[in-house]
Amino acid sequence: MSEPPDEFEWIARTLRPLARNAPEALDLADDAAELPARPGHDLIVSQDMIVEGVHFLPDDPPGLVARKLLRVNLSDLAGKGAEPYGYFLAIAWPGRFDRAKREAFVRGLEEDQTHFGLKLFGGDTTSTLGPLVASVTILGWVPAGRMVQRAGGAPGDALLVSGTIGDGLLGLRAAKGDLVGISYEEQQWLAGRYRLPEPRLRLRNPLRALAHAAADVSDGLVADAGHIAEVSGVGAMIDLDRTPLSPATQTWLRAQPDAAAAKIELATGGDDYEIVCAAPRSRVDALIAEAAAAGVAVTEIGSLTEEPGVRVLAEGHEVAVARGGYVHR
Repeated sequence: MSEPPDEFEWIARTLRPLARNAPEALDLADDAAELPARPGHDLIVSQDMIVEGVHFLPDDPPGLVARKLLRVNLSDLAGKGAEPYGYFLAIAWPGRFDRAKREAFVRGLEEDQTHFGLKLFGGDTTSTLGPLVASVTILGWVPAGRMVQRAGGAPGDALLVSGTIGDGLLGLRAAKGDLVGISYEEQQWLAGRYRLPEPRLRLRNPLRALAHAAADVSDGLVADAGHIAEVSGVGAMIDLDRTPLSPATQTWLRAQPDAAAAKIELATGGDDYEIVCAAPRSRVDALIAEAAAAGVAVTEIGSLTEEPGVRVLAEGHEVAVARGGYVHR
C-alpha cells in the first residue's frame, strides 16, 4: 500500500483538473468560489453525505463510491426539477485510502461530473480514524419560481413514482451476499442498482410543468410520499399492488411466503433514488406521456387525501406499516 499523498499536492494534481472548466472555482487556489447570478433563474442548493458501512460497503470500488456520492445528490436536484450546475466536495479519508484508492475515487468523480455536466467548485479534505465519510453540496438552476417543492400537493392529486421500487433494498442484500432465491445475474443487476443509482434528471421538465409536489425516494417510498403529504397538509393512500417492480424484484417477491409483508419491505427499504410526485388528475396522462418521451417510466400508485396520515394497501387490503422508511439514528 502506498503512502497517502500530501493534501495540497493531491488537490493540485488530482482535483484541480476537475475544475478546469469552472472559472467559478478560481483554479481551487482560494478559500471560496465566486458564483455568478443567472438571470431569470433560482439557484437550488442541497447536500447529502455518504458514510462507509451505512451507504456503501467497505469493499465497494472507490470509483463507484464517488459516482454514487454524486448521484444521490443529483437525485435531490431531480426531485426539485433542477438542472445540474456544480458541486462542493468534502472528504474525510481513512488512513487505508492510499494514493491509488484516492485517485480511483477521483476518476469516478470525473466520469460522472462529465456525464451529468457538473463542475467542481471547491471543498475540503481531511483525514480520519473512522470510516470514509464524503459529502457533496450540490447546486442547480431552475427558472425563477419554478422549483418543485415537497409542499404543494392537494387532496385528490394522484401519486406517481418513477422507475421501479425495492431494487435498492434487495441490491444491498445482493451486494452483501445475503439474497437468495434469484439467479446470479439478477443478483448482480440488483447490486448494480444499489451501487449506482440513476438520478431521474430527465423528469425535470415534466415535473415543473405538470406536478404539484415531488421528492426523491431515498428513505423509502412510503416515507417520502408521506413527507409530501405531511408538508402539504394532506394525507396519502398508497397501493403497493400498483407499485412498479423490476423483473428481478418480481422474482424475489414470488418466492416470499407473505406477499403483503414483502411488498411493505420493498416500499420502506430506501436507496431507490426514484422520484415520487403528486399531480392533479387532469395532468396524469400528460405527465406519464412526457416522462415516457424523456425515457423514464412513471406509474400511478395512489392519491393524496383530505384525511391526514398515510394509508397503505397491499394484496387488496389496508395494512399496518410500523416504519415508513429508513431512519438515521
